[in-house]
Amino acid sequence: MPRFLTPPPYGDRRRVRIGLLGGSFNPAHAGHRHVSLEALRRLDLDQVWWLVSPGNPLKTGQPMAPMARRLTRAQAVQRHPRIVPTGIEAQLGTRYTVDTVRLLQRRFPRVRFVWLMGADNLAQLPRWRSWTTLMEIVPVAVFDRPGYSLVPVSARAARRYAAGRRPERAATRLALAPPPAWVFLPIRRHSASATAIRARDGWVA
Repeated sequence: MPRFLTPPPYGDRRRVRIGLLGGSFNPAHAGHRHVSLEALRRLDLDQVWWLVSPGNPLKTGQPMAPMARRLTRAQAVQRHPRIVPTGIEAQLGTRYTVDTVRLLQRRFPRVRFVWLMGADNLAQLPRWRSWTTLMEIVPVAVFDRPGYSLVPVSARAARRYAAGRRPERAATRLALAPPPAWVFLPIRRHSASATAIRARDGWVA
């Protein structure tokens, strides 16, 4: 079995900070890598795990490449020893982010996890299963996306958890903050798009 299909043991006995970047990675691209590198640096993380999802409940009906192909592509794209593509959700048997996070926290009780998301996902967070529970069990880092710079003010989730927002200068300590805790990070925007890659390359075919 390819090593990136195995739940990463890193963190079993070590106190480390790990960012979790979930998604279908259909396909993984340089934008995912860009956000991960920013997360490693800005949040003072030891690793970023890419949680390549078996299927996104909010994207039913969208053509999806086989998981093995998406994992192989993710491994080729990551090009960094501290970015770890993994199919751990398939092995845990979870479909929803809140369940994945809960099980990872139980499996790796000494790890400080941070959930990583784009500002577009913060805008739609109330559509996620048990989204308030998610915000209350793990710190969240939100990265700027084109067209979503006002989300930290306007989004329902941002308004509900306004008291938990940390200043950008405190991002390096986010992993240690008791949730609800989140930070918005303006970053250099990346033009890569999974939708454009699929259209251009016939990725799913």
